[in-house]
Amino acid sequence: TQELGQFFLARLLGLDIAYEGDFCNITFDVKDFMFNPQGNLHGGITALVMDVSMGHLLSHLQGPGATLELKTQYLRAVRGGRVRVQGSVIKRGASIWFLQSSFYDSEGELSAFATSTWKLARPKGSSPQAA
Repeated sequence: TQELGQFFLARLLGLDIAYEGDFCNITFDVKDFMFNPQGNLHGGITALVMDVSMGHLLSHLQGPGATLELKTQYLRAVRGGRVRVQGSVIKRGASIWFLQSSFYDSEGELSAFATSTWKLARPKGSSPQAA
């Protein structure tokens, strides 16, 4: 397994990942190679970083899990600069968690948001052998 924040895509995109209370904050500089043909940040990268913010938060707070469902909504194009993504918890369950993430452009405007459902690899109170 790879250390959180050190997997290939995090390094490729230059993600700076930090935890503050019950939040996972990610910042990174938008680079030309991340653009779609229209000259905006590709929506797949936007979704990926929001997914990372939620998955890393889940792992940080409770342990590893897997995305069961992810819904991403795009509000405005991102054209460059340093952006910020913040993952947070909506509801914690014994084995299923609901999380959300907000993506802010370089001017601090909300550009996209996502909600997701996650399954813990090991539900609360279970031993690693039971997972």
